[in-house]
Amino acid sequence: MRLLRFFSFFLFMLLCATLVEARLQVSPPSELTARNFFLMDALSGAALAEMDADQRVEPASLTKIMTAYLVFRELQSGNLTLEEQVLVSEQAWRTGMTGASRMYIDVGSHVAVEDLIRGMIVQSGNDACVALAEHIAGTEAAFVDLMNAQAQALGLTNTLFQNSHGLPSEQPQYTSARDIVTLARELILSFPEYYVFYSERSFTFNNITQHNRNLLLGRDPSVDGVKTGWTSAAGYNLVTSAQRDDMRLVAVVMGIEAASSREGGLARAEQSQALLNWGFRQFETVLLQEPGEILVEPRLWFGAETRLPVGLDTMFHASIPRGSRNDLRLEMVLAETIEAPVEVGEQVGELRVYLEDELVADHPLVALKSVEEGGIFRFLLDSVLRLIP
Repeated sequence: MRLLRFFSFFLFMLLCATLVEARLQVSPPSELTARNFFLMDALSGAALAEMDADQRVEPASLTKIMTAYLVFRELQSGNLTLEEQVLVSEQAWRTGMTGASRMYIDVGSHVAVEDLIRGMIVQSGNDACVALAEHIAGTEAAFVDLMNAQAQALGLTNTLFQNSHGLPSEQPQYTSARDIVTLARELILSFPEYYVFYSERSFTFNNITQHNRNLLLGRDPSVDGVKTGWTSAAGYNLVTSAQRDDMRLVAVVMGIEAASSREGGLARAEQSQALLNWGFRQFETVLLQEPGEILVEPRLWFGAETRLPVGLDTMFHASIPRGSRNDLRLEMVLAETIEAPVEVGEQVGELRVYLEDELVADHPLVALKSVEEGGIFRFLLDSVLRLIP
């Protein structure tokens, strides 16, 4: 019965999440010609605007966001250092010769991880991607397995990688606007100390200076990333992120058609700028509740204790129409009955925020401590008390 009750409760919360997303769908700029786009509030995770966001499309160089994610994960865990030297294989060198985007690393040379990261991010070097992939996983194929495993772990259900750089592959490779923005958001929030590489506008290696293809880095001081991409099949793509005051947005435009690389680069920058400006004008991010504070102590049945401290285990941010902060109303909803044993972090309800009578966001309410089952006396007493109306 307890399992059935909580299953029904989670189904209800899933419905609420759908309502939340629907509440935030305000018409985006009408001049966008991208086949797919997606705009997300980084702190709340709310979808603010979208067009065919779940359609599977070729990722092109946006693939490199996942490569960077895994490199940053290795750095953060201490398995890799920025000073570490990487031996450049012939395969890495040849991959650089295949496409227009390369770092110009020489086969047999040793290159620092930090330089390869800049080559991958600033110069979009396909050769740098393969060199990093081989250094971390032994082979690029093994690294691709890590990429796809990480995609699954992040819930990227419309993403499949075949290489570390995004050049066309004989086997299907794809992502979606929603997935790539979700990935970029995770990278930004998880690795802020390494995300700063994405704001660099140029990098010189082997006496060759190349400039970041993200034109917004030089136009909008609030923009600090993320990645451009292009293939003939994928069109012109751009993932961007910008922070203004306490609000960060992450956006992608994909599948823009253009007659030349110059026109395509300008179009993706202009449409990304329009989408970001619209998002900042329409919405604001509010912090509704910090974690750790006991918000309520509901009755706990059959436990060693009769009250369970309940609160949040993560920050609760919400995206709301700009200027509506004073019209918000918070409401706590708990499971009808809560029975021991309960583990710390176990969800027992949700904290909802309403704008007038409309639900705009919700957040899990969790147990702030573990409580074991009580003894036989507690079981008998609570069994009797449960029968009393």
